[in-house]
Amino acid sequence: MKLLLGLLSLSLLQGGDTNSTWPPEFGTLRFTFEFRTRLEARTGVGFGINPDLENPLFRTRIGAEYKPVHWLKLSAMGQDSRAPLYGTPAPTSARDTMDLHEGYLEFFPDDTVGFGASVGRRMVAYGEGRLIGIPQWGNTSRTYDEAQLYYRLPRARFEVLMLSIVKILPDEFNRPELGDRLWGTYDSFRGLIPKGLAEFYLLRREQNRPGGFTGDGTLGVTTFGGRATGPLPDRFKYTLETAGQAGHVGPQSQRGYAWFSNLSRPVALGRPVDLSIEYKYASGSENPKGRRNGTFDQLYAADHDKFGHEDLFGWRNIHNVQSLDTIHLYKGLALNVMYNNFWLASSRDSLYNGQGRPIVTDSKGTSGRHVAQELDVYGTYSRGGFVFGAGFAHLFAEEFLRRTTPGINTRYLYIFQSYSFR
Repeated sequence: MKLLLGLLSLSLLQGGDTNSTWPPEFGTLRFTFEFRTRLEARTGVGFGINPDLENPLFRTRIGAEYKPVHWLKLSAMGQDSRAPLYGTPAPTSARDTMDLHEGYLEFFPDDTVGFGASVGRRMVAYGEGRLIGIPQWGNTSRTYDEAQLYYRLPRARFEVLMLSIVKILPDEFNRPELGDRLWGTYDSFRGLIPKGLAEFYLLRREQNRPGGFTGDGTLGVTTFGGRATGPLPDRFKYTLETAGQAGHVGPQSQRGYAWFSNLSRPVALGRPVDLSIEYKYASGSENPKGRRNGTFDQLYAADHDKFGHEDLFGWRNIHNVQSLDTIHLYKGLALNVMYNNFWLASSRDSLYNGQGRPIVTDSKGTSGRHVAQELDVYGTYSRGGFVFGAGFAHLFAEEFLRRTTPGINTRYLYIFQSYSFR
């Protein structure tokens, strides 16, 4: 904390404007608002283990941003999420009565060179959200209690951070719980690769029993890796990300690994079409009860659309091939067709859901590795502050699910609308 205050003082001396107007102007006060509704119908929930669901979801956000002086931004947002007619008590991913979703201070928010910092409760995402993100499709989304200190150069940004995921208490104030926290550095460089962006990170996640760890001892996992994205000849674009892990999960040593690769290209087929294909991998444990844990820890991933549109699986113990074709029919109107195929990385490890928790396990490894295939069709139309959308997804259970669950194919149908301004 002393280091943070010292660096902020230095940045004030270096970048402060001695001619700042006082008292501050109120023309920088800006309000934000979002109201979203979605009607969902899910059949074959849990591949036949759980009852079907059909219910509406509502989310309302009201916020404000204010810059009293050029070097300081104050931001606050309240969020109310409801899931009536759920049938059983709705999970924390669907319901959280009005609470503080964001409330933070940001120093030197508009500067392009020099120190900056942020502290408070905030939605935070890095890269494409594969390890640290905000799953906005979820009705309650996600937010963090955070502190960030960074230094910006014209083509680089160096950052140290501390994040603690906010645990949702649906009928109480969401209090800080630092027993599940992540700290480290996340740095980005433009031009290090031709016309592209390179990012490198070193992150330490720690979790104790109050923070949610359910095994013996504690969790302490160090994740190191990087991401690169940029253009290729003939209008192609690529993205690569790889991460390795060391540390411990309870009494077991941690050795995990993950990989992501994507290749995309726009084409003209009467209408503009964006074509994309990608492959993802995350390691699993060959012997889950052994001395070494090989299951990749996906940290605080935002998984929506990354492993199918139904969001059934996470970035743990998995191989995934995905294709996505987006057809831009008219201005503001897009149709998406997605296909996914899933295999287990280790047949003896669990199949994990989007939150990183086990769905089902065959510890003997005799149920095969082919999990499922999924076909998704969904579209959106936006005009002004309004967005309308609908979609349908069907998952075809393959050998592993047919042998370890009732093997019912799952379906997901929804329609939604939202309105927002800022």
